[in-house]
Parts: sequence; structure tokens; C-alpha cells
Amino acid sequence: MLSAMRALPAALLLAAILAAPASRADLLVLRYGQSFSAEQTIYALPVHIAQRQGFFTREGLEFRQFFIPGGGDKMIDALHDDTVELTHVATAFLIESALKGSDAVAIATEFNNPIYSLVAKPEIRAYADLKDRLVGLADEAGTITLSIRRLLAANGLAGDGYRVRVISGTPARVGCLKRGDCVAVPLGQPQDITAAREGYRILGRSDEATPAYVYTVTAARRSWAAAHPDLVTRYVRALASAFAFIRDESNLASVIGVVMDDTRCSDADARDTLRLYLNPERNVLPTRGEIDRDAFARTIALMGDGGQLTPPLPPVELFVDAQYLRAAGVE
Repeated sequence: MLSAMRALPAALLLAAILAAPASRADLLVLRYGQSFSAEQTIYALPVHIAQRQGFFTREGLEFRQFFIPGGGDKMIDALHDDTVELTHVATAFLIESALKGSDAVAIATEFNNPIYSLVAKPEIRAYADLKDRLVGLADEAGTITLSIRRLLAANGLAGDGYRVRVISGTPARVGCLKRGDCVAVPLGQPQDITAAREGYRILGRSDEATPAYVYTVTAARRSWAAAHPDLVTRYVRALASAFAFIRDESNLASVIGVVMDDTRCSDADARDTLRLYLNPERNVLPTRGEIDRDAFARTIALMGDGGQLTPPLPPVELFVDAQYLRAAGVE
């Protein structure tokens, strides 16, 4: 091996050394929080791609994932109790926590403009059939529920026109629908596609009633990030590489495999999901983790419309720190 390396030209030898993975002892530990429910959905895709393709290791990071029990607010709590340094979190919960005094901020976008279908039992043929029936919704303070309530209202069902059970997590909502306890639930992809193939009815989609917004972000405490800018920038570069990998058509088979593993769906459903998400008109996936300020402002406005925020609405920059995106060459 040594003689072979000596035979390499100096430039190629240097390139080989630089390309070699760092030893475990050289890696910097970075702890990342994820919810149990998100781990089994499409929303874990960017981080899982970065893990499996070695993008974190390439950036000199020992990426450790921690699963946080509870709702979205617990993800921010994990930043404050030193369980993790970074966390996946729905934007609405970040905003809510920041307004209560947390110094957590978004450092990168994980998902834009989610598409949640209102999936109903086969016998439910129209929105009117939901009247006085039990609909399973996500957390009342989250954008999934806010957008689905807008969809229902736009189709003639005010908030008192149906009964609600709050059910956290896609797998639990699927279970409620299949048991027959709920007549309808919001499901993302590929679960809504799978349900439709099984005979369930898609009444409508959240984006019919809600303009594009920022759904999930990677968050850090502003104070911690300021003290560890190199770590944060390395993470952002790895995440940006994951999005580039997902968007490269030559990697389609690998990405489909991750979607199938994460969501336990079929090859066909994984392909349909990615076709939807990579449609430029849908703008579901960021290009490299960039934060769309206008879309973030629409998240704030959606919370205002739903009564979670009162005017005057806070500015976007209260919840965003883009310096690490700039340092990573993303913005």
C-alpha cells in the first residue's frame, strides 16, 4: 500500500489524503434531536441522506441522533436542557417557543410547503359527510392543523361543524383512520398515496387553502451557535449536500430506497412521493437548505390567522439566523 502511494504523483497523493475519511477520534460530536413520529416519515429524509452518504463525516462531524418524546415544544426544550445542540422542529413550535423567551432560531430549512391530504373513509364522499363526525387532527398549535382547518372552512365546515381528536404523529393518525375511530385524518406522503391505493378517499389537500410556507427547520440556540459557528456551518454544508444528492436524478434509486426504509412504503409510492416533492411548482424541498423569508413570513401569518399570534405580528428575523447559511455558501 505504501509503495503504491509513493508511486502516485504529488497532486494525486494530496487529493487522496484530503478525500480520506477522518478517524473517529478526529470527529467533532454534534447531537441532533428528532421526534419519534418524524423518524418514520419523509421529513427525516434530508438528515438520513446526509448520514448514509457520509456527508456529516466528510465535514468532520460525529453526528449523533437523539429521539425526543412528546410534542413539538419538547424539541426546543431539548436544546435548553443540553440534550442536543441542534434539533428538527416544526416552524410554528420554534416561533411559539421564541416568543416565550427561548433564544432558539432557525439555521436552515428542512422542508417547505408541506402537502397534507385530508384522507377519509371510503364512504365519506364529500366534506358535508364529515359534519358532527370525528376528525383526527395534529397538534392544535401546529401548521398541519391550521392548514387543514382552513381547508375544511373553505369547504363549508366551520370549527364547530365536526368533532376533533388531537393525534400526534402520522402513524397514530393512520391507525385511527384504519380502526374506524376517525372518519378522516390529515396524512402526508407517502401515507396518503398508500391510503388512496387501498381505497380511502382524498377529499382535498392543504395547499388548496394555504399558500406556501416554511414547515420544518433545523434550530439551535442563538447563544450556543454563536459560540460554535464552525460546528453549525459544517452541519449546514452537510445538509446542503444532502439536498443536492436528492435532486440529482442519477441518485434516484438510492433516495427511493431511503424513503421506502423510512416510511415502509412500496417502490411505486416512494416514486410518486418524490415526483411530487421534486416538482419545481410545488417547492416542497429547499434547494440547499436556504430559508425563504417570504415563506417564513407566511408561517407567521398562518399562525396569526389561526389565533396563535396576535397583531402586530413579529418579524421573520426574530426567528432566523442566516449567518451559517452564508458561511456555508448556501445564501
